[in-house]
Amino acid sequence: MPVNMDAVRALVEARHGQPFEVLGPHVEELEGKRVVFVRTFQPGASRVSVVGADGKTLAEATRLLDEGFFEAALGEVRPASYRLRVEAGGSTYELSDPYAFGPQLTEYDLHLLREGTHYRLWEKLGAHPIEVDGIRGVSFGVWAPSARRVSVVGDFNGWDGRRHPMRKHEQNGVWELFIPGLEVGQNYKYELLPNQGDIYLLKVDPVAFQVELPPKTAARVYDLEGYEWADQEWMEKRKNGSYLEAPISIYEVHLGSWRRVPEDGNRSLSYREAAEQLAAYVKEMGYTHIELLPLTEHPFYGSWGYQTVNFFAPTGRYGSPHDLMAFVDTMHRNGIGVLLDWVPAHFPSDSYGLAEFDGTHLYEHADPRQGRHPEWDTLVFNYGRTEVWNFLLSDAMFWLDQYHFDGLRVDAVASMLYLDYARKDGEWVPNRFGGKENLEAVEFLKFLNTLVHQKHPGAVTIAEESTAWTGVSRPTYLGGLGFSMKWNMGWMHDILDFFSKDPVYRKYHANRLTFSMLYAYTENFVLALSHDEVVHGKGSLIGKMPGDEWQKRANLRALFGYMFGHPGKKLHFMGAEIGQWSEWNHDSSLDWHLLGYPTHRGIQQWMKDLNRVYRSEPSLWQQDFVPEGFRWIDCSDTDRSIYSFVRFAKDPSDFLVFACNLTPMPRHDYRIGVPESGAYVELLNSDADIYGGSNMGNAGEVWADPVPWQAFGNSMNITLPPLSVLVLKRRK
Repeated sequence: MPVNMDAVRALVEARHGQPFEVLGPHVEELEGKRVVFVRTFQPGASRVSVVGADGKTLAEATRLLDEGFFEAALGEVRPASYRLRVEAGGSTYELSDPYAFGPQLTEYDLHLLREGTHYRLWEKLGAHPIEVDGIRGVSFGVWAPSARRVSVVGDFNGWDGRRHPMRKHEQNGVWELFIPGLEVGQNYKYELLPNQGDIYLLKVDPVAFQVELPPKTAARVYDLEGYEWADQEWMEKRKNGSYLEAPISIYEVHLGSWRRVPEDGNRSLSYREAAEQLAAYVKEMGYTHIELLPLTEHPFYGSWGYQTVNFFAPTGRYGSPHDLMAFVDTMHRNGIGVLLDWVPAHFPSDSYGLAEFDGTHLYEHADPRQGRHPEWDTLVFNYGRTEVWNFLLSDAMFWLDQYHFDGLRVDAVASMLYLDYARKDGEWVPNRFGGKENLEAVEFLKFLNTLVHQKHPGAVTIAEESTAWTGVSRPTYLGGLGFSMKWNMGWMHDILDFFSKDPVYRKYHANRLTFSMLYAYTENFVLALSHDEVVHGKGSLIGKMPGDEWQKRANLRALFGYMFGHPGKKLHFMGAEIGQWSEWNHDSSLDWHLLGYPTHRGIQQWMKDLNRVYRSEPSLWQQDFVPEGFRWIDCSDTDRSIYSFVRFAKDPSDFLVFACNLTPMPRHDYRIGVPESGAYVELLNSDADIYGGSNMGNAGEVWADPVPWQAFGNSMNITLPPLSVLVLKRRK
C-alpha cells in the first residue's frame, strides 16, 4: 500500500502530530508480499541510502517530495539495525534513524504521569543521555496535551521543527523522542504548533537541568549522573536528628553578591569558589545553616531568583549543576546545613517559559482573576490541576534528592493561601463555599509537606507566611499545613519598629517588644531579619537604629542579643553581622572593607560570640516551641525600658538569665530575681570593649542571694550598661 501523501505533506509542512505513522520502518503489503519500507525526511539531501550494521547498502531511497522526503524498500525482513547514509551539500554522513526506536516511556510511567503521582518527574521528562540497543543518544520528554505537533529543535538540526517531530501519547499528552547520536552540551528547545492557529511556539524545556547563560534561553542537555558525593555522614546524621530541639542559626545569602572579585571585572564567585570561602566564613561565624536566595534560573537578575522560569535548572551564572552539587557537598563536609529558597507561588510570563506553554493556559489559570498576580505581574500556578501538582511536587523532591539540600524555605505562602491576595473587590473569584481561601493550594501545601517529610526524613520546610493562618507549622493530621517551621513576620516588624524608636519614646511602645510572647508557641517560629528588611529604600539594619554612630552600633548589638534570647530559631541576612551601612545591592559585594574598622569588627565578633554561646547552651534551643523554655523575670519596667527573662533547657537547673537595658542610661545596683542563688558568670555583655562598647559591666561575675524578688526566691544586684544585653549563667 503506497504511503499516504497527504500525511507526508503534513509532516513536511510540520503539521503532523504522529510522525511515527509516516517516518521510520513500516511493513506493508506490496503485490501480495510483505515489504519493509524506511521513510525519512532529510531536507537539503541529494541522495539517501539505507545501510546495514556492516556498512553495506541495503537499499537506495527514492525521493517522493522535492522538500527532501525519501522512501526505501528493503525487502521482506526488517534488519536488526540500520543507518541512513545522507549526501547533502557535497558531503556524506551517516546517522541512526530516530524513528526506528520504540517509546522509552513504559505504560507504568505513563500511568503515573497521567494520574499525577510520579514524584520523580525529572527521571522521565526533560532530556536524558541514554543508550538504546547499544546506541548512545538523548531521550526527550515533555507534557503538552493541547499541542498539535511538538518537535525538538536545536543546533543539531538547524532549529528546524520539521526534522525531529515527537511521538505523542494521547492518553496524557506527553510527547517523547529518542534522538540517537546527540551528546551532552547540545542546546535545544521545543517547537510547538498550538491546537488553534498556525503560529509556532518556541519553548524552553520545563524540566531542563541546565540552561544557557542569560540573556540566552535555550536548554542544554546535561547528565546529572557522575558526581561523587562525600556527605554520607552528614545525610545519615540529618536523617536521625530532630530539628525542633536543635540549634538553628541561619545565614541568609544571595550568592551572587556575598563576595565579588573586583580584580576580575567585579564578577561573582563561582559555586566552587563560594563553597570554600563561604564554608570557612560560616564556620568561623558559628552559623549552623545557610539559606540561599532562589538559585533556579531566572532571566531578570534583579528579581534575585524570585521570578523563576526554569524550575529544575540552577542558574548558570555561577557554574554547572555539578558545581552546585560540589557547593552543597562542601557545606555538609564542614558541618553546615543548606536551605534553598523555593518559589512555587508564581512564575513570570516570559514567552519562552511556562506561560501558555502549549497554546493554552497549561500551568496557570485562564481567568486572570485567578491566574495573574497583580502585585508582581506574574502568573499563578493552577493548583487544581493534577499535572501541575506533579510538576511542583517533583521539583521539590528534585532539589532535596539530586542536590542534597536540607530543606526548602517556601516563598510567598500567603499569596498561595488567599484568593484575594493583593486584589480588590471584584478582582478575585471565591472558592466553591464562597470564601477567600484557595482550597486547592491548601491541599497542595499539605501534600507537599507530607511528601517531603516522608521521603526525606530530617529535611525541613519553612513557610514565609505573613498572616494569622492557624496551624502553618502544625502536622497535617492535626489540621495544620504541615510545615516544619514558619517565619515570625509579626515579631520582625514589631522588633524593628521598637528598636527604630528613640529610646526616650520606647516606654510608650513596650508592647512591640513583649507582644510576641503572647503567641510564641502557636507555631514553630523562625525569627528572621531577612533580605526583605534591607531593600527597596528600607536601608540597612544599622541604619534603622536611632542615635549617633556609637548608639546605632550599641542598639544593633542589643537587637541581636535580644533576638538570640527570644524563643525561636534564628536567621540573619548577610551583611548584618558586619554592621553594613548601605542598603543591600545585588550588583555589588558586601562592604567587607568595613572590617578594617574596629567598630565593625566588634559587631562581627558579637555575632560570633552569640552563635558560640547559642550552640553550646541547650537552654537557648532545646525548648524553643514550648512554654517551659521561657519565663519573664520582669517585663513591666517599661518606664526604664529594662526587660529580663530566663531561658530553660529540659533540665530546669540548666538556664540562662537575660537582662536588657534598652536606653542609653546605665543602671547600677539593679535587682532582678533569679531561679537559684550562687555565683553567676557574665557569659556575654554586648557593651564589652571587644564589641565596641563602653566596657561597663559586672567584672565577669555577680552573686545571687536568697532574697525573694519578682516571684523568684533569689535575686541579685547587677550593673546594666547602656543599650545592652547581658547573658548570665549560674556557676555550678
